[in-house]
Amino acid sequence: MAKTEVILLQNIVGLGGESDNVRVAAGYARNFLFPHRLAVPVTAANKRRLEALKQRRAEREAHEFNTMTELSKALSKLICVIKVKTGEEGKLFGAVTAGMIADELKHQFDIALDKKKIQLEHTIRVAGDYEVELNLHLEVKGTLKVRIESTTPSVAVVEVPVEEKPHSEKRGRRFEAEKAGAADAKPKGAKAEKSDKVEKKEKAKA
Repeated sequence: MAKTEVILLQNIVGLGGESDNVRVAAGYARNFLFPHRLAVPVTAANKRRLEALKQRRAEREAHEFNTMTELSKALSKLICVIKVKTGEEGKLFGAVTAGMIADELKHQFDIALDKKKIQLEHTIRVAGDYEVELNLHLEVKGTLKVRIESTTPSVAVVEVPVEEKPHSEKRGRRFEAEKAGAADAKPKGAKAEKSDKVEKKEKAKA
């Protein structure tokens, strides 16, 4: 495939920024870059435009840096609340994604942020508070507090104490009477047994 050199007039993700001299497929340059005024062929006349392009690029990058720096400061003060349905122990039916966070930022604070700038190191699957890292710019990082709240109503478990029924006074007295009767019966039995032994000894002597 034939290649050609072009000078980029605008920043193109994955290719370069304005004033960059890059090699691309000839058909891509002819059918896309040139018609959309995203690049121009490398010629002596176009090379003289490089200084102006470099100046414009520097201004653009400075503006992006300042904008992202201010955005980073603003986001660090916010708490993005996302409400989801959960099951047992606050576990989500699925996971919170960077796209969901970006949507809520737009909905709650009218802040448009590319979801690719939201870095989720770990999958969020449980309700709670999280601190998410943001890659806002090559030289600007940031953090955003995210709170995952459950919309599932919690079911309170109420323990009913079991009361022990007190013994009735009548039953208590009967129990005491039976206990006393058993105690009295034991000595009588022992006394009778002793009497029989004495009687046998007297008969033997006779």
